[in-house]
Amino acid sequence: MTLRVPEHDVPAPTTVSPHAQAFLSQRLESTGPAQPVGTADKDAWRVYIEGSNKWLTAGLLASAESFPAEIITHQLPNTALYEVIPDDPAPDTAILYLHGGAYIHGAGMAGAYMAMPLAGHAEIRAFAVDYRMPPDHPFPAGLDDAVDAYRWLLERYEPTRIAFAGGSAGGGLAAAATLKVRDLGLPLPAACVLATPEADLTESGDSFETLIHVDVVGGARLTDSINLYADGHDLRDPYLSPLFGDFRKGYPPTLLTGGTRDLFLSNTVLLHRALRRAGIEAQLDLWEAMPHGGFFGAPEDHEVLEVQARFLTTRLSGEPR
Repeated sequence: MTLRVPEHDVPAPTTVSPHAQAFLSQRLESTGPAQPVGTADKDAWRVYIEGSNKWLTAGLLASAESFPAEIITHQLPNTALYEVIPDDPAPDTAILYLHGGAYIHGAGMAGAYMAMPLAGHAEIRAFAVDYRMPPDHPFPAGLDDAVDAYRWLLERYEPTRIAFAGGSAGGGLAAAATLKVRDLGLPLPAACVLATPEADLTESGDSFETLIHVDVVGGARLTDSINLYADGHDLRDPYLSPLFGDFRKGYPPTLLTGGTRDLFLSNTVLLHRALRRAGIEAQLDLWEAMPHGGFFGAPEDHEVLEVQARFLTTRLSGEPR
């Protein structure tokens, strides 16, 4: 059953900042190469990913300059781990950060640059995993790298002083990695911060229908990159789509953020309900008219980071709440 709605213009609301209003008035267009559509041609994907990542890395570097940090590279068994050290970081405290990028973008320093705003606002060291990605390293390579990074951190930090964080695909991966480390018998981290997570790779939620033409950032489903990442595995596998996990076995306190124009809004809302249904402490923060990933520099973006930072510092303080 479907509901037909008339074609109409969607104005930018006056309830957000002028910067946000201007951002909502036009679509964010990539100047990188066009994405392959419906193809398993690995060479075509490699060309696309390489070109897109150059464009993405340059843009992220420019925005990250507002959050100065030292970056140190460590080596995991199969990939790099970037330690992002903001000015005057809290002692003995760490964020394990998993970058976004549709499971194919964000390699190299791009992932470290994505971690810098949260590390800077929270004044906590972030460890950004340069997790392996398709076409050469599909699932579960990235998940394995996230687990390796957590094991590395556990040798240096108490689990009560570690939080997982990630946005978009990285938010989905962070949520899945939390399930994985729990199932492996490792101690759970103290908290999770999941920004508009891709928590359901079936993309069956309502917002994938209602907001697909309204979200000026995430205006398309991730079907092709999801298929490339999943590599034939069942998309309802909780390590791919953590929404379908059993949270009754335990899960850390979690903050989920999203926006009312975010294509992934249903993923965020459904994951929040799944956590609450299982008795897990979970906080849902939704932001007026915000598209996928935010407004790219509007005052609202800084407010989002401030809320995430307060959540992290409260739960990683080492003091009773």
